[in-house]
Amino acid sequence: MTAHRVPIAPQSIDAPLTSTAIFLVVTVSDAGVDAAREVVSGIEDLVKTVGFRDLDAHLSCTIGIGARIWPALTGHPLPADLHPFPVVAGAQHTAVSTPGDLLFHIRAERRDLCFELERLIISGLGPDARTEDETIGFRYFDARDLLGFVDGTANPVGPDLPAATLVGDEDAAYAGGSYVVVQKYLHDVGAWEQQSAEQQEAVIGRTKLDNIELPDAEEGQKSHKTLNTIEDAEGEHDILRDNMPFGSPAAGEFGTYFIGYTRRLWVLEKMLERMFIGDPPGLYDRILDFSTAHTGTTFFAPSATFLASLADD
Repeated sequence: MTAHRVPIAPQSIDAPLTSTAIFLVVTVSDAGVDAAREVVSGIEDLVKTVGFRDLDAHLSCTIGIGARIWPALTGHPLPADLHPFPVVAGAQHTAVSTPGDLLFHIRAERRDLCFELERLIISGLGPDARTEDETIGFRYFDARDLLGFVDGTANPVGPDLPAATLVGDEDAAYAGGSYVVVQKYLHDVGAWEQQSAEQQEAVIGRTKLDNIELPDAEEGQKSHKTLNTIEDAEGEHDILRDNMPFGSPAAGEFGTYFIGYTRRLWVLEKMLERMFIGDPPGLYDRILDFSTAHTGTTFFAPSATFLASLADD
């Protein structure tokens, strides 16, 4: 008799870009691990509890778990490539590494639903969890960042999406999961706006108005688009970007919250190496002259099936 294989349901990392999102990163003390396990294993019910008020708002929450808390929280070995975010120090700019045990990526078309779900999550985590960062993102015009360019153009679609983002047989115990890297960038908008449109386009590698890809530089300084294109003998490797702008004009704060989902963590780390160190070394991504990374944390977002199973543990 052939054994029945339980279907693996990924988390909703492929949820469409919504009008608002919350990126919540927390650390959990040893005393708070049990409460954290209860929250992450019951996240589907929490989403239903809040989301039923407006199903058309498409409320979702993707959870990432960091390397430090993984063994105690899950009782399982680390996913093959999961490790803390490494500092990437270039000659001019540094990708910093900051604490984070759990990531809650909350999305919806309504701000109030995101707010309520976050409230229930924090209440469930209790006093032994500490918020390391809470960023509220919003969709800006036609999916543009606050530098004025369309963001996420190169995201995979169709069958390329799961192939680029979901772990497969290479780490079968965690199939259906995805590695997640988050960074919070703050922009010097004043300095950026002093650049001409042509100079900005050369930095990004696309036209500003109509988002047309510009040719790669034959030699010398590469654009942001080119430095983030990773190719090897197997071809080009994509990641899924669900970035969102955030900020406060009154406080002079303008930023982009970068969140990347990937099947292969090395691909995303190679992008950061090329951005901050340069390719060749020294020719770093010129966007970093205007955008500073203030956080950097790595997580693994296991399948929804895996998260639910933690309740039995």
